[in-house]
Amino acid sequence: MKQIVLILTLAIFTSTCCNAQKNEKQKMEIETMASSSFKSGYSEVNGLKMYYEIYGQGKPLVLVHGGGSTIQTSFEKIIPLLAKNRKIIAVELQAHGRTNDRNADLTFEQDADDIATLLKNLNIDKADFFGFSNGGTTTLQIAIRHPKIVNKIILGSALAKRNGVPGWFWGFMEQAKLENMPEQLKIGYKKVANDTNGLQVMHDRDAKRMVNFKDISDEDIKSIKVPTLIIICDKDVITPEHAIELHKQITNSELAIIPGGHGEYIGEITTIKPDFKESDLVVPMIEKFLNKTEK
Repeated sequence: MKQIVLILTLAIFTSTCCNAQKNEKQKMEIETMASSSFKSGYSEVNGLKMYYEIYGQGKPLVLVHGGGSTIQTSFEKIIPLLAKNRKIIAVELQAHGRTNDRNADLTFEQDADDIATLLKNLNIDKADFFGFSNGGTTTLQIAIRHPKIVNKIILGSALAKRNGVPGWFWGFMEQAKLENMPEQLKIGYKKVANDTNGLQVMHDRDAKRMVNFKDISDEDIKSIKVPTLIIICDKDVITPEHAIELHKQITNSELAIIPGGHGEYIGEITTIKPDFKESDLVVPMIEKFLNKTEK
């Protein structure tokens, strides 16, 4: 009997070790594949030297980061996975990360125009777009202002109306101070910025834009005809009611409400927990949506 137990124990241990080695090998292969085709650079965009990174090969998917963020703080966990089957174009917007400030207030409309210009500079006629948080609002504006360059959009925790967040949010933004900014985002900025003194500028521009946030009109939202995937979490700062309303207004849209908090479904840096697993990310859902053939 003891011998049988010992054999079973060894078999389970061996299987576990093999699976762990296999998973680690697969992870390394994905990361190697993404990094082998990696390139980065700056492009002259409407008065900015706009920083971008490109990973992988295939149909282009543009990633648009959240407020106070960089490419890495928003998307580091999902880029290697998405780049396995796609050309990923990740950008850093005005005053964020490695992109300079143009000495003008931030607007979602201008961010949308900047991304459209960047893609033109990169000779990309049409792409899919995935925007997270503020980047989701920018992605809405891309679909509204530049529909000809859009194939599909993914709106991750995107805000379109002031009533899309709880009332306390606006009072919080009015009192926003740099010292209260998540430490992970501060570190992420300082890690890549050419001038770390720009941290205060980025914070203040993001905060001012949110304090002065104006609703996107129903007419503009309803003008979006491209396939759209709306994602939020059940403990998101964006309310389920807001996501459902967006889903109703965008004719060709799908809605997913995922367990977790704001950005947890993509491994955004402030959400990472000790028990984080790649299997918790929504990459399969994203890929299924992007690969779906329209009838």
